[in-house]
Amino acid sequence: MAHEGEAQFGDYFALLKPRVMTLVVFTAFVGLLVAPVPVHPFIGFCAILFIAVGGGASGALNMWWDADIDAVMRRTSRRPIPSGRVTGSEALAIGLTLSGFSVVMLGLATNWAAAALLAFTIFFYAVVYSMWLKRSTPQNIVIGGAAGAFPPMIGWVAATGSISVESVLMFALIFLWTPPHFWALALFMRSDYDDAGVPMLTVTHGRPSTRRHIFVYTVILAVFAVLLALSPISGPVYLITAIALNAWFVFGAWRILRRDETDAEGDNYLVEKRFFRFSLLYLFLHFGALLVDAALLRLGVFA
Repeated sequence: MAHEGEAQFGDYFALLKPRVMTLVVFTAFVGLLVAPVPVHPFIGFCAILFIAVGGGASGALNMWWDADIDAVMRRTSRRPIPSGRVTGSEALAIGLTLSGFSVVMLGLATNWAAAALLAFTIFFYAVVYSMWLKRSTPQNIVIGGAAGAFPPMIGWVAATGSISVESVLMFALIFLWTPPHFWALALFMRSDYDDAGVPMLTVTHGRPSTRRHIFVYTVILAVFAVLLALSPISGPVYLITAIALNAWFVFGAWRILRRDETDAEGDNYLVEKRFFRFSLLYLFLHFGALLVDAALLRLGVFA
């Protein structure tokens, strides 16, 4: 492994997977704000900060463990460890240190139930998903998606001290979104997973089966997304947003289902890439709508 000069601050920051952290922070922030218990702004800021640090710790531990397959995959070969800018032992030390720091500080800032849930989330992503599921089963994304679905629940527990139906529905939204999101990516990035020996569904069951799975999961996701509109934390903004987004998402999944490989290769997976790009906005728009409804409720608009 060739070294390409001294590591910069940006290389260490990249270990924390900042793009993934953006989603973690935003969904945790929404979970905290839509909770029925008011939180002091400073305590809320600290809670989101430590949840973000915990998410970054998970990313560092994942990069430490996955350095060998990251080096093989084109999409990840420029990451800090495979490119030689950061050593595996440095990434491990950063991940473990930030894990302990984030859990303890979240417990001190809010409550130990939230801290315990954050600790479980880090363990689930680093050990259950990265070390076990990712390399052993095509259900890696299905089960492993739970790791990314916990942040709004952690935010909710930080505010209320307990888990509720509303927090479970927010968890379900992200959990069910994860498989179609990643399987769409896998459809046009399959060679990466082939080369790395990662048993993604496209590798183990083929693209036609993956297309069917995407459609089924998207339909189930749409049901849960609209179901969330019936909960106390949502209002008309979320309802309209959920109906519109999920109608479009299901239509996109249907288009993917109807295509064969000749069509897909002919336009360089244009439909799949559009579905994937839309999936990136999907969660932000749903949780953003929850945030708008919460603000309108507190302003007395729905009173």
